[in-house]
Amino acid sequence: MPADIIFKYFPNLTEKQRTQVEQLEALYRDWNAKINVISRKDIDNLYEHHVLHSLGIARIIRFKPGTRVLDIGTGGGFPGIPLAILFPETEFKLIDSIGKKVKVAQAVAEAIGLENVACEHRNVVEERARYDYVVSRAVMTAPELVKLIRKNVHHEQHNALPNGLLCLKGGDLEEELRPFGSRCDQWDLSQFFEEPFFETKKAIYITL
Repeated sequence: MPADIIFKYFPNLTEKQRTQVEQLEALYRDWNAKINVISRKDIDNLYEHHVLHSLGIARIIRFKPGTRVLDIGTGGGFPGIPLAILFPETEFKLIDSIGKKVKVAQAVAEAIGLENVACEHRNVVEERARYDYVVSRAVMTAPELVKLIRKNVHHEQHNALPNGLLCLKGGDLEEELRPFGSRCDQWDLSQFFEEPFFETKKAIYITL
């Protein structure tokens, strides 16, 4: 079963979490046939390229209960939904500027019984609430992202990592991350996951 790749790296999931992970494929296939949230040729790689990739963030932080996380540009629910499965006592707000994608994220979250997820059709510019962390599978550069979300990170600390931005990116990021200096850390996901897909993928953390 394709979901086995998740259980390989996260063997301590509860029965409920395993069931939620297993339900994702049928749900995303069904929704993808109506609303293209994952490229048609990539839906077969859902667990590796989307679910496990999202969980790269869980390799650099374990959110404490009560932590509040904002997922911007969530699309069909990545990285927010896989992280919400893994951290049921953390609150996740998923937003995207494309309404039909948010509809998919909402439907999937409801179908698998995630009670710690809220989804809204909203541009990050309009989001005013504050969170411990902002997460994203980023399409824009880190400086652009930070400019947009600085207002959304509060300074009351609950976790081992100071509040900030956690994002998933690929390629050579040296130039892009230079402005942040010591406020930035990056991890190669290939040190956590052995599949070739992760060779160029990175998790980035920026303190705000």
